[in-house]
Amino acid sequence: MNNSKNILVTGGAGYIGSHTVVDLIQNGFNPIIVDDFRNAQKSSVSGIEEIIGRSIEVREIDVCDRVALKKVFEEFSFSGIIHFAAYKAVGESVDSPLSYYRNNIVGLINVLELSIEFNVSNFVFSSSCTVYGEPTDSKVVTENTPIQPANSPYGNTKRIGEEIIEDVISSGVNMKILCLRYFNPVGAHASSLIGELPIGKPNNLLPVVTQCAIGKIPSITVNGNDYDTIDGTCVRDYIHVLDLANAHVKGVEWLAQQENPIVENVNIGTGKGTSVLEVIETFEEISGLKLNWKFGERRAGDVVEIFADVTKSFNLLNWKSNLSARDAIIDSWNWELKLKND
Repeated sequence: MNNSKNILVTGGAGYIGSHTVVDLIQNGFNPIIVDDFRNAQKSSVSGIEEIIGRSIEVREIDVCDRVALKKVFEEFSFSGIIHFAAYKAVGESVDSPLSYYRNNIVGLINVLELSIEFNVSNFVFSSSCTVYGEPTDSKVVTENTPIQPANSPYGNTKRIGEEIIEDVISSGVNMKILCLRYFNPVGAHASSLIGELPIGKPNNLLPVVTQCAIGKIPSITVNGNDYDTIDGTCVRDYIHVLDLANAHVKGVEWLAQQENPIVENVNIGTGKGTSVLEVIETFEEISGLKLNWKFGERRAGDVVEIFADVTKSFNLLNWKSNLSARDAIIDSWNWELKLKND
């Protein structure tokens, strides 16, 4: 296999990682997954292999274990890295801040140090719109929207991660880094062979909705109904995971064309906001089911309303979303039904 096509994908068996691995292969790259399966299941690797029709290299390693991670860099020559591996639940981070800081920051530092040591210059970092905190002016945020104090330790790890990356580039190392600020990933692969597999209680809205519909969880609590939004519930920019995956491939291709050290921050979203109630109502319409849901208290760490200005992602990466929140809800429901049938 051509080494110039080898891409290290940390957390590549996870939700976004697995879909990105498929897109990388479909665009001629050779991803190597590093994942300790703490937040992923091995069935996702089988799903990837079934979709692409071949086996894939996986190393079961914790990115916080620098010694083990270094062996992967010694085994393969990489042309680029996509760093997903991190904890990602807002509520959990409020309860367990130290585990979030240790895992997310140490993992990033290890991968960056080894990238420098082994001269891997192209690096895509999995960041988040949480770095914007609660937008103060417009709910539509550009990459120049001021970074606010984070609403959660999870959001803070992404903000700190971006600051570490800025300092690394400022130090003069030969790296080209793209920080992709995701909005809210949803959906599943159209084949229903891979999708979101929350370990334990789901934290994200759509898995909660589909699991309630299937009977895995008894009811849904909508956290707050008195926000200053279209219907009183929080509004998010829900981006289909297939579109998000493709943004990473476009990012890797863009980095390979850059000649000088650089860091760029790019929003990855649809540019449209959808409320929690709109997601529930759309799901009920698509599935023909009535969900058991009620309003509850506001949740610590929640941003009220935010969605992306996606001008830069199009102009810089020639990328835009093609799938809607409705498409994602359909794919998520098909994925949940397949999980039930399996």
